[in-house]
Amino acid sequence: MPAKKNVILELSRLQKEVLELPSPALQVRKIVDSVSSVVGTDVCTLYLEDNNHDMVLMASHGLVQTGPVSIPAGKGLVGLVASSRHPINIARASEHPSFYYVEGTAEERFRSFCGIPLVRYGKVIGVLVVQRREALALSAESEGFLVTLSSQLAHLVADMPVTMHGAHLNTYTRGVRGSAGIGIGLGILCDHGDLYSVPDEPCADIESAIADWHRLLQQVQLEIRQEQHNLGELLSESVSSIFSTYSSLLADQALIQKVELEIRNGNWLPGALRKSMQYFADMFLAMEDPYLRARHEDIHHLGNKLFTTFQGSNSLVQNVDEVDHVVLIGDEVSISDIAAVPSDKLVGLICFSGSSLSHTAVLANALGIPAVMGVGQLKNLRNRERFIVDGNSGQIVRWPNEMLCSEFQRLIDEERLLLSKLSSLKDEPALTPDGFEVRMFTNSGLLADLSPGLKYGAQGIGLYRTEIPFLVRDSFPSEDEQQLVYSQVFTAYAGKPVYMRTLDIGGDKQLPYFPITNEANPALGWRGIRFTLDNIQLLMTQVRAMLRAAGEDGDLHILLPMISSTEELDTFNQLLTEALEQLHGESIAVKRPKVGAMIEVPAAISQLQFWQDRIDFVSIGSNDLSQYLLALDRNNSRVASRYDLLHPAVIHELDRVMKLARKYRLPISLCGEMAADPFAVILLLGMGISTLSMSATRLVRIKYLIRHIPQEKAHQVLQQCLQLDKVQDIRKLLHQTLVDYGLQELI
Repeated sequence: MPAKKNVILELSRLQKEVLELPSPALQVRKIVDSVSSVVGTDVCTLYLEDNNHDMVLMASHGLVQTGPVSIPAGKGLVGLVASSRHPINIARASEHPSFYYVEGTAEERFRSFCGIPLVRYGKVIGVLVVQRREALALSAESEGFLVTLSSQLAHLVADMPVTMHGAHLNTYTRGVRGSAGIGIGLGILCDHGDLYSVPDEPCADIESAIADWHRLLQQVQLEIRQEQHNLGELLSESVSSIFSTYSSLLADQALIQKVELEIRNGNWLPGALRKSMQYFADMFLAMEDPYLRARHEDIHHLGNKLFTTFQGSNSLVQNVDEVDHVVLIGDEVSISDIAAVPSDKLVGLICFSGSSLSHTAVLANALGIPAVMGVGQLKNLRNRERFIVDGNSGQIVRWPNEMLCSEFQRLIDEERLLLSKLSSLKDEPALTPDGFEVRMFTNSGLLADLSPGLKYGAQGIGLYRTEIPFLVRDSFPSEDEQQLVYSQVFTAYAGKPVYMRTLDIGGDKQLPYFPITNEANPALGWRGIRFTLDNIQLLMTQVRAMLRAAGEDGDLHILLPMISSTEELDTFNQLLTEALEQLHGESIAVKRPKVGAMIEVPAAISQLQFWQDRIDFVSIGSNDLSQYLLALDRNNSRVASRYDLLHPAVIHELDRVMKLARKYRLPISLCGEMAADPFAVILLLGMGISTLSMSATRLVRIKYLIRHIPQEKAHQVLQQCLQLDKVQDIRKLLHQTLVDYGLQELI
């Protein structure tokens, strides 16, 4: 047994050695051999839980294993360790009432037993067992070492495939929903070489390297135009503008000059390219807003595309040619990769990193390709492994058996029938059976987001994020440049309401050309309306651009993010009046828009009584409001499982906001995940919500739900839920409500 001071060293050594091994089989073998040696026991066995909650023996040092070994759920000392979630350390295992003998392991030779649960994020995923021939329990020191070790091992083995006698079982890995739908196919790796692992090397000829850089820019511009043409028949003009964004980045002088500078500093072209792309990507990655943070993926995609073209090799096309149903897999599957696969072959996307807000996810939504993002690195991955991509639940299944594939194929067939049935609702009103109507809006932020909303019958834009023009440049965009972007939005949604949020930046969402001092808690710091009012010249320019883009015909509504005080509202309204007076003085035809407060900060709720004469409407930002109410970061894997939009506190506060809005005659809308969640929509209907804004692909589904559940029934269900104090009970009641109305297919 190692001395206490060496415990951390032993853990670090074991983790390093395990990660260097090429296969899960070798990794688990290394774990049990090392633990047995360090603790000084005759046996060390690792069990992992399978999908049936049975404990499967993965590897053992000391036991005989001639075939598959599986202990039924809850059986034996191993099952007791798992269910009790605490160690069991006894001298005579066979005398314990829970003892369960496994035939064929020769376990009878070993008398003592010490089992430690492997727990990851509150869930038992396995059990580590050590045994000795002598009837002697482990010392407290050795048991403590195993408890410490097991807490680390749980994270190390969590994603290992659970195997029995060499046969892979269905292995689930959870990620983030990128695009809804289900796909079954063979995985093809998008691995063209990683720019970000390129080393720095001396540049032999600086002028020649700079010339190569400019030739590379021209070549990649041509490739992007060709890829855009390849997808042209599948994409609307505005969705195709994603490619235009890439072209704009390649033409940006800040990028061009940064690479040139790195070359002149003596770095070869790949090294200069790596440093430059990483420089710009890091700026986006440091930002707090998940939508803006996701833009770093675009820089990474573009950097790898430049590097692939520089290398002059691409094996993706050859691999795709030999597969009928393709699932593209990579760290960040690029738009170029998607464009390289025939549309009738591509059935899914899996990204090790990324988010639902990345360009990859946006494009997947537009094309109707199921996508799961942020699954983490998949170990020992090879081309042509079978995968199920479940974009509805945000998880993938690796090595699915035929029975599971058949079940998911049934879901795919049912989904096709449902979409066929719902397609006719595009232009129908979202009207409940008892006559309550809800306006259906879409969220947007890229020009690429515009057409999908119209395709699925959006009646307007409920949230347009205006940050992008500020983030693709090396200086603040001018009023004319912003006006040009916003005008395209009003053109696409002519005659429809457009809710534009003012610049939501600040805290750790730093612009590359306007650095802000780091803050201890940026979520509570200098961001949103606080930042723009302190930089009022930027806000004036943006408001003028919005007003000009809307003109006299556009139905502009201005949303104020992170609003929390009356002074902020008064200052903005004064600025808006000044902007209108300026434009009228310049003979530019504009009209005063409606102004609303986003309810994201809980402090705003109690102040609605003071704001009724200062604002025209309110819009609930359900994602941020829920996080602030629960003090939980839903992007933090350690606490994400505790984040639930249907938490009783969230429901009660939303109900309070709705009642206050009615009392003060303020129109109210809601944007965020709740608007697209069938369970949440029942409650929102019961509260009397009249405007919902969501991602475009969810519009017809939610409209179908609204057209089948009476508002009065939703109100009754809401009253029942308000009496419940557990999320599980709330979800159970809402699930039953959908089943009662024959809407279980929407779950």
